[in-house]
Amino acid sequence: MSNKEMTVEKGVDLRRYMGRWYEIACFPSRFQPSDGTNTRATYTLREDGIVGVLNETWSGGKRSYIEGTAYKADPNSDEAKLKVKFYVPPFLPIFPVVGDYWILHLDRDYHYALIGQPSRNYLWILCRQPHLDDEIYNQLVEKAKEEGYDVSKLHKTPQSDTPPEQEGPQDTKGIWWIKSLFGK
Repeated sequence: MSNKEMTVEKGVDLRRYMGRWYEIACFPSRFQPSDGTNTRATYTLREDGIVGVLNETWSGGKRSYIEGTAYKADPNSDEAKLKVKFYVPPFLPIFPVVGDYWILHLDRDYHYALIGQPSRNYLWILCRQPHLDDEIYNQLVEKAKEEGYDVSKLHKTPQSDTPPEQEGPQDTKGIWWIKSLFGK
């Protein structure tokens, strides 16, 4: 792990950041199904300044999702360091899980982003479209390397050319979440 302090974006306009983002690549985590496809996040800014978060993925033909919130880690800072909070398990939300969501890079048009956190255990490459140009993808991978990430752990997320717009059949029992505890 690198001891270098990470550089995060400053002055991010949260209103422009809202909307749907597709996961192009990530470090696999126990919080997501290992066979997930069409993974995406949708952010909605509430009147109180809190961001509503909806993370979705499709596994075994069924939609799995978890809802949470995000907020500025330090409301007085212009750094794009957010905290995200989800309650788990998703089928019986009892326990809050809070994590860091740092915007390490965001293009001027808010079209693609590199998201990480201080331990460097999690990394995401996001895009407004389900596919990202290889050149831009490689630039983001290089940026992650510069920030001290072991990019050999990056896993590209399969995305359809026409991502599902309907919610589809749901994993109502939270089976994906239980399986994720065992790394499946």
